[in-house]
Amino acid sequence: MTATTTVVFADLTGSTGVFETLGNEAATRTITSLTDWIGEVCRDHGGRVVKTLGDGVLAVFPAPEGALEAVVRLQREHAQRQARRAPAHQMQLQVGLACGEIVEVDGDCYGDAVNVASRLSDLSGARQIWTTDGVVDQAQLPPPGARFHALGPVPIRGKAQPLNLYRVEWQEDTSTDMMTLPGFGASPQRLLRGAPALSIELRYLDVVGEFGGEEMPVHLGRAREAEFVVHDPRVSRLHARIEWRNEAFVLVDMSSFGTCVRFNGAPTEQTLRRDDCVLHDSGEIALGPDFGDWSLPTVQFALKRK
Repeated sequence: MTATTTVVFADLTGSTGVFETLGNEAATRTITSLTDWIGEVCRDHGGRVVKTLGDGVLAVFPAPEGALEAVVRLQREHAQRQARRAPAHQMQLQVGLACGEIVEVDGDCYGDAVNVASRLSDLSGARQIWTTDGVVDQAQLPPPGARFHALGPVPIRGKAQPLNLYRVEWQEDTSTDMMTLPGFGASPQRLLRGAPALSIELRYLDVVGEFGGEEMPVHLGRAREAEFVVHDPRVSRLHARIEWRNEAFVLVDMSSFGTCVRFNGAPTEQTLRRDDCVLHDSGEIALGPDFGDWSLPTVQFALKRK
């Protein structure tokens, strides 16, 4: 059977630590209870669970609106639950969505949308929801209290071209510079105003890269998909992104723990938590919440005029 549908992958992070802390039997009960609950929420919003994958769930929806409502509810309710748990017992959700034609065979489903949703779940990170522009275009508006935040073109393993992605900001009190679809008319690459006269140089240990505005966005992270790779297990797969926006380089935090910027000559630091700032002159980018831990990976940057 073929169908055009919205595919959701919802995975739990931190399950290994829960097994170590609670033991196999108690951890299995906890994870099973959570995956059962994920399935219930998906069904409440018109979805159907195709299968569970240990600590994850694959579900399909006939329309993107129901899928988005389900995953936003999952993140909000799960965050409330985790706030009452000890840190050693906490697991976070990371979610990916994509839409397209799928094929269902013997209780499983296949297709490009399934593969993309799985990859986005892996890339998104704890407490995040990533989706394709196809889902956003069809839904047009986010669920109440949520926002669509454009991530721009992001390289995905197995895809010949980067995909235009969005992060669904589900925290109702979030203060990032989010954009709903009606207010967003172009991807970061289409915001270029002629050939930019600046480039940005990035340095980490013996790795050096120089990028012009026409090459944006550039992702910093430990994944192979990142244009500037930082090999450190504490760094998110795609930790931060640099865009060329309104004739300036803008650093966007995409991580679970934050990114910190220190400009040369400035007395203070700027911490980003899923928000952004304009980069100027030169300085350092700590791929972590602050510069207090001297061992955290730090990327030096400098703007250069061509």
